[in-house]
Amino acid sequence: MKKDERFIKTYSQGTLNVTEIWVDKVTGVNYIFHAAGYSGGMTVLLDKNGHPVVTPVYDEE
Repeated sequence: MKKDERFIKTYSQGTLNVTEIWVDKVTGVNYIFHAAGYSGGMTVLLDKNGHPVVTPVYDEE
């Protein structure tokens, strides 16, 4: 993985119906991506209170 990539894939499930969780290395915000067939979409991952899930981000140097 390139050092300058902004997103890190932290979870992946499936091959035809894919679900992934991506973390923004700058903000720590988690996103959920789901694809089935020729369609897919990505949105902010929310907790039970409707707030974005934020993961602490550590510098990888």
